[in-house]
Amino acid sequence: MSKTHSIDGVSLQLSTADSSPSNWIGQGEILKQLLACWLVVDEKDMPLTPRLIGTPGIGKTTLAISGVRQRKQDLFIYQCTADTRPEDLLVTPVLAESGKIAYHASPMVTAMIEGGICILDEGNRMNEKSWASLAPLLDHRRYAESIVAGITIHAHPDFRCAVTMNEDESTFEIPDYILSRLQPTLSLGHPTRADEMAILQYHLPFADDQMLSLTVDFLQESHTLNLDFSTRDGLNLLRFALKRLAQDTDHPLSRDDAWREALERCLGEDAADLQALAERRSQSLGGNVVPMGLGDFFFSPDDPLHPDLDDDDDDDDDEPGIGPGDDLPF
Repeated sequence: MSKTHSIDGVSLQLSTADSSPSNWIGQGEILKQLLACWLVVDEKDMPLTPRLIGTPGIGKTTLAISGVRQRKQDLFIYQCTADTRPEDLLVTPVLAESGKIAYHASPMVTAMIEGGICILDEGNRMNEKSWASLAPLLDHRRYAESIVAGITIHAHPDFRCAVTMNEDESTFEIPDYILSRLQPTLSLGHPTRADEMAILQYHLPFADDQMLSLTVDFLQESHTLNLDFSTRDGLNLLRFALKRLAQDTDHPLSRDDAWREALERCLGEDAADLQALAERRSQSLGGNVVPMGLGDFFFSPDDPLHPDLDDDDDDDDDEPGIGPGDDLPF
């Protein structure tokens, strides 16, 4: 049965804590930095709310969950989306069976009340109006106001928060007054080969060495070429390859064939040639191509009327003009 909590006569039905397990492998320094953000070193000190930055699938949420588990506090996760409303973040009114309005506290508010830790996952997918509702919570005031319930919710002293953010184009730009509250920035890089192997072995202990090596070699090459394939991608393609090997007993696939099929089905046919893919993406991002100017849409490059034509071109020597010794026409 879910818990309830009363504030100024308004009863809130609390959310349930998340029980997801987590084991952070490698990159121990960034875990220490996250835990340092949540420390309080004096009675007048305040915890920080860091933002964890990195490409999708690199392990931002796993890092945050691992930090919560080390602190032995209750974990609450709120998945941010483009249509998240302030009431979704705080208190949502719902119609109860009795016909009356009941108020449900979000994972964020439940963490505030119970002294847990809330992870705002993919925070830069959320709009400014929703972020504005959290502004007083993320500074020295440490409270949030629910307009729909008509109450002010003060955060428990043990309440902590972190925000994960993806580095891609399908996100909102967060305003500076919010970014100034989400500090410091902790950037996650790709794991080393040994760490990536350990991560795959942790999640897929039943995978054989050959399949693991194929996957790690692929991931490490993609990291070197600055392609956006992540450890999560490696886990998914390896899972599919292992399932295909287990499934097709009448006409068994070789390990190489199963892995190659899984690669193309999970990440696309282009992933089969990482070097060529990296070159194509480099060209699509500009490469050495000179950007077109406005004149290029109306004039051919050799048109004498082209506004960007070099005035010092050799052809100009034959044109009549005024030289240093010529009389001026006035």
